Amino acid sequence: MPENALTGAGFAKLDDTSASAYRYAVLRGRYVRADVAEELGVSADHATLIEETLRRLHLLRPMPGEPDALVPISPGAAVVDLVAPAENEIRELQQSVSEVRTDMLALLPAYFESRRRRNEAEAFDVIADIKALQSMLDDYGSRCRFEILTAQPGGPRSSEMLEQALPQSLGRLDKGLRLKQLYQHTVRSDLATTSYVRSVTGAGAEVRTTDQMIDRMVIYDREIVFLPEQHVKDRIPGAVVVREPTLVAFLCKVYDHLWAGAAPFIPGMEEITTINDELKLSIVKLMAEGHKDELVARRLGMSVRTARRHISQIMAEVESTSRFQAGFNVAMSGMLDEGAGGDSGRDGSPDRGPKYEQY
Repeated sequence: MPENALTGAGFAKLDDTSASAYRYAVLRGRYVRADVAEELGVSADHATLIEETLRRLHLLRPMPGEPDALVPISPGAAVVDLVAPAENEIRELQQSVSEVRTDMLALLPAYFESRRRRNEAEAFDVIADIKALQSMLDDYGSRCRFEILTAQPGGPRSSEMLEQALPQSLGRLDKGLRLKQLYQHTVRSDLATTSYVRSVTGAGAEVRTTDQMIDRMVIYDREIVFLPEQHVKDRIPGAVVVREPTLVAFLCKVYDHLWAGAAPFIPGMEEITTINDELKLSIVKLMAEGHKDELVARRLGMSVRTARRHISQIMAEVESTSRFQAGFNVAMSGMLDEGAGGDSGRDGSPDRGPKYEQY
């Protein structure tokens, strides 16, 4: 290593030769190049480099009144002279860093509050205008990459709505999108729905039915979810657009749970006898909970007249002449044990909410 090499901090490096020269200078009381060169057996140029190193380390300084004469200085005094400016600079830099940190961290509350508001604005949108909502649905449907999931509670859609929805559904299937559509069991007896389902399943869509559902839901690519507005008065409910990933993932799991418990709807195949049994069991559960005919009809997406006809048949099967007796006989017959568990769902009318994204 050269005798005048620097350390990482920019200070000169004191090597063994320079240390020997310093000790010799202390013994002599001054630093004389020729004497140092002779004592250490080094060249005159080397002695000059050693002198430069010792002066940079503040171990040599000119004698007062004799600027050409160099005298050794105490290492303690040399350290003070050498590092004091650096220490002052470090303290000033630390103070500056501390001030910057304090100023920056003072912005944290504003940052998190603004971020929270931005997330709320970006994660959720409430679309009250039905035309704007349908435009958004059409736009997301056209930009969808691989999958559209829908849940349509209530009874059958009108034939006009299904006729309008059919070309759109077939077009999306033709693009290679996967369509999964979930209805309630009551649509199986509807001719228009059966015709629609026959067309879309023939093109590759998957359709299932279940006894009860929570509410309408449209999911695009498991990234965007449309849900109907709730508790809206004096206007047709719009929709809430959900983009927040955690909530979207939860809603997708809800849909997957409903789908797993639903029965395939494939027109033209022999109806699965358990469908009627499932519907009957759903009615039995609601009867056992004490719900009136109107609420049973709303929960299961059927007319009150149809619900009452089914209830009458069930009462006849369990040989009951009253709703109370029917509930007691049903409980004693063990019919409820066949499908224990599950939630009876929410009070949802098939006609509530806008008829957007009809499949």
